[in-house]
Amino acid sequence: MSRPLSVIFYWHMHQPFYRDADSGRYHLPWVYLHAIKDYTDMAEIISQLPGARAVINYVPSLTAQIEDYAAHLRDFLNGEHDQLNDPLLAALADQHGQYDAAGRAFLLESCFRLNHERNMHRYPAYSLLWQMAEHAKSHDATGYLGNSYFTDLVTWYHLAWLGETVRQHNFVARRLIEKAKDFTYQDRRDLITLIASLLDKIPATHRKLVEDGKIELTTTPYAHPIIPLMLDFNTAHETVADALLPAEPYPGGRERAKEHIAMARTHHEQVFGQTPNGCWPAEGAVSDATLGLLGKADFQWCATGEAVLHHSLKYNLREQQGNRDLYHPWLVGKGKEQITCFFRDDRLSDLLGFEYSRWHTQDAVNNFMHELAGIHHRTQGMDAPVVTIIMDGENAWEHYHENALPFLTKLYQSIAENDDYNLTTCSDYLAAHPATDKLDHLVSGSWVYGNLSTWIGDKAKTRGWELLIEAKHAYDKHIDALSPEQQEAAKEQLRICEGSDWCWWFGDYNPGAAVRDFDSLYRRHLGKLYQLLGCPVPVSLHASISHGGGDAEGGGTMRRGGADS
Repeated sequence: MSRPLSVIFYWHMHQPFYRDADSGRYHLPWVYLHAIKDYTDMAEIISQLPGARAVINYVPSLTAQIEDYAAHLRDFLNGEHDQLNDPLLAALADQHGQYDAAGRAFLLESCFRLNHERNMHRYPAYSLLWQMAEHAKSHDATGYLGNSYFTDLVTWYHLAWLGETVRQHNFVARRLIEKAKDFTYQDRRDLITLIASLLDKIPATHRKLVEDGKIELTTTPYAHPIIPLMLDFNTAHETVADALLPAEPYPGGRERAKEHIAMARTHHEQVFGQTPNGCWPAEGAVSDATLGLLGKADFQWCATGEAVLHHSLKYNLREQQGNRDLYHPWLVGKGKEQITCFFRDDRLSDLLGFEYSRWHTQDAVNNFMHELAGIHHRTQGMDAPVVTIIMDGENAWEHYHENALPFLTKLYQSIAENDDYNLTTCSDYLAAHPATDKLDHLVSGSWVYGNLSTWIGDKAKTRGWELLIEAKHAYDKHIDALSPEQQEAAKEQLRICEGSDWCWWFGDYNPGAAVRDFDSLYRRHLGKLYQLLGCPVPVSLHASISHGGGDAEGGGTMRRGGADS
């Protein structure tokens, strides 16, 4: 009888810092919107299904903002202040529901930013609001849309962003969806109270899931930096020989990387009450030096993309008989720097991320189980085969029917109820089956194509790094002259600027609106760092870095894992 195939689902939850350091206001709403939808649904699905297990990664830049939103909403509801620090929430909370021309334009631009087929047109009242807006725009008549239109619009936007489990079971959500229109201030306040409650519950809910043995929680270096590039830009040349690089290294990159790693462990323990065993390096970006730092920081394991293993072993695993080397973890490094590394199955992960949302639910589940059966057959004779599915835990689900609730429910059940498979976590797997195979050298790369080209190598991305290098030189020159309070503010701002998301979005293949948002926000963050240092903001920060204009799959929020998958 063959051994069961261990199956690990690893969901990565991440958002960069959207909060303005001056005003405390949020430029983009994705932290709280994904929190009330995807983080809430994922936890509830796992909680309710016997046998369902997973690893969930929370990046500190995300959890810090969830906590900030929750605290701010609590204070608002308790009457401690009368303004909300997010413009969409502020519009929802507007007592009189009266918006000026700029506010109306903002709501018309913002409140249709979701999957129209899955989360807007399923509700006739919300769909009607969109039709009215399109008609008014085509006739230059948006001024005729009244206040009640906009209060209904902002209410429906938030209702549509609620998790499917919330929309199905929460009384307030169900009542408002059934009411459908003419939402009062009390209706909107009830919805804000629900949003505050969902945000507030996230840490405690996940702690309970850990205690119940349902999930393992992991972390990422604090602000999601690309550590291999912080340590050495030349690592990009290991896979892309002609990548355009800055003329000088990132100043003090090793110390910066160590700080992000240390802060991640501390922050994770503060939020979730436990020390993480595992780490998802930002974007699965790895190098020998990066994994050495993680090992020295007492992480027992980490994970990255399949193509990194292709490059490191110097052959295509998909062309290997049975591609068995993908289905066990590997030891990397020596001594105190040694760490176990899991590798993402790109094919299965990308099917979940990009393909199955277009399929009928049962057909998608059947196909996934067929894929698993093939892996189980090919790995017969191995002592402890394991397949690791790693993907964005946020952006894929809005493309599924009912936020993937039916799909994920049936998928977990199908695997859990089949004796050929064992749903587990990385730490539990390693407790029973320690890694033994060793990699002498890990080729630098990420889960995207197995290289680092998403963050460096062309003119725009490299310009993003050059601006950061200039700011870091100013930081090094002036930081010691600041008071302790000023130093801490500047240090936090530098961490924010070092995040990976800014360079992710630079590139003509990404949608223009998203590139504009992140380009502007990055330069604002850099400008704020100069201000905190007491330095004039350079003229160079007034010029756009990238313009976009492409039509990237998934709106640019996700990538497929590798060219060979």
